[in-house]
Amino acid sequence: MPDLSALTAVVLVGADATPSPTPSSSVSEDAVTPGVVGFFITAAIVVVVVFLMIDMVRRMRRVRYREEAREKIAAELEQRTSAPTPDDVPND
Repeated sequence: MPDLSALTAVVLVGADATPSPTPSSSVSEDAVTPGVVGFFITAAIVVVVVFLMIDMVRRMRRVRYREEAREKIAAELEQRTSAPTPDDVPND
């Protein structure tokens, strides 16, 4: 069985190892946070990405509509060529 006083000493030493924050720090607030400049840069990137997404959706929709129009034209041309002409109809 381990010695409880040695185990207690290890736990107390481990608990003592965590550093405590000091109220007076030499790190400035601007070095830690991005500040107003960082906010505006991030906001600008977000706005640009939103506009790019809107443009991409519009272009993809336009491509899809063009493909549907091509399919409709091809179906109409096929229907015209396969429809009987007056020469094909037998006369009674």
